[in-house]
Amino acid sequence: MLPAHEKKRRARDPERTRERLLQAAFREIHRSGFQSASIDAILAATNVTRGALYYHFESKETLGYAVVEEKVAKLTHDRWLRPMRGEGEAIDILIGVVRRIPDSPQDVRAGCPLLLLSQEMSPLDEQFRKRLERIFLDWQEGVATLLRRGKSQGTVRSDLNPNEAARFLIATVEGYATLAKNAQDAKAWKAGIRSIVGWLRSLRPDNYKRG
Repeated sequence: MLPAHEKKRRARDPERTRERLLQAAFREIHRSGFQSASIDAILAATNVTRGALYYHFESKETLGYAVVEEKVAKLTHDRWLRPMRGEGEAIDILIGVVRRIPDSPQDVRAGCPLLLLSQEMSPLDEQFRKRLERIFLDWQEGVATLLRRGKSQGTVRSDLNPNEAARFLIATVEGYATLAKNAQDAKAWKAGIRSIVGWLRSLRPDNYKRG
């Protein structure tokens, strides 16, 4: 149990309180979807009052938008965009990123939060749709930029259209995530990863040789 002075310090730390609310809201939305997400469950998980929640977020929708902008976007950034800015050959980098996507049975059952929120909320709420679209566009541009770099270095086929390939990669990753979640089977996801890796290798030039 926290001492009284620590409880008071945390209570006076609005940034920490806001972050705890965002973390709990992300978990609740990922588990239940936005529409079914329970504010009471979020408050119980954080031991925060309803008044404190509405001090930081004026509505459930505002909280949901913040989850997209600060949690879902960060997940995509950390998993994809940041590694793609590293040194190395483009295809090797993409294969490494794909292979590092969590593939435990728990991860497969939970599904991709970006995909799940897009399926649920894009037809219902334009503000959700725009925020989710921004994440997809940034993801697509990150992959396309890396493939353009590979083309300039001669490690990616010269006939490849980077934008089309980026869209195809994202669609394939999210498609296999959907199939695996529906099957509730991590083996389906791992089979998908093998197929994606095989496709990525096909993007190298026919005369490709490692340096």
